[in-house]
Amino acid sequence: GLLRSDSIPEVGEDAAATVDMAETLSEEEQDELRKELAKVEEEIQTLSQVLAAKEKHLAEIKRKLGINSLQELRQNITKSWQDVTSTTAYKKTSETLSQAGQKASAAFSSVGSVITKKFEDVRNSPTFKSFEEKVENLKSKVGGSKPAGGDFGEVLNSAANASATETIAEQTQEETH
Repeated sequence: GLLRSDSIPEVGEDAAATVDMAETLSEEEQDELRKELAKVEEEIQTLSQVLAAKEKHLAEIKRKLGINSLQELRQNITKSWQDVTSTTAYKKTSETLSQAGQKASAAFSSVGSVITKKFEDVRNSPTFKSFEEKVENLKSKVGGSKPAGGDFGEVLNSAANASATETIAEQTQEETH
């Protein structure tokens, strides 16, 4: 009688079906099922105790080997990372990001070259040359002691120094009058 073809109701099935099934079993069949139930519960209890003993033994071996939870965590993370990096999705993503980085680098390099060329174009333009000449003339009129020439930065510094010197001289004259 234990191997009956009647189906056992699944979770969520109608409770009335379960009651009907229990009513159709004879007293003898119900006693057999109760004994089997007790036996399965006892086996589960025994397996739980064996599992607990095995886990305790495992912990003791790890303790003797000096393996602690932190080391296990590191090993698990390392293994997980290796698993992730070996996936096709990771490899494709990594390759895509690498290509994007190379393209961005090339674009920034290109932008830098364009900016440098634009500065050169501005410096070589007639307007800038004319401005530079005017600053040179101003420098020679104000400073006069250095020979004309030098780079643009020197010219601007000289003009600024000359302007500051003129301002100080004017203030000194006003104070003495």
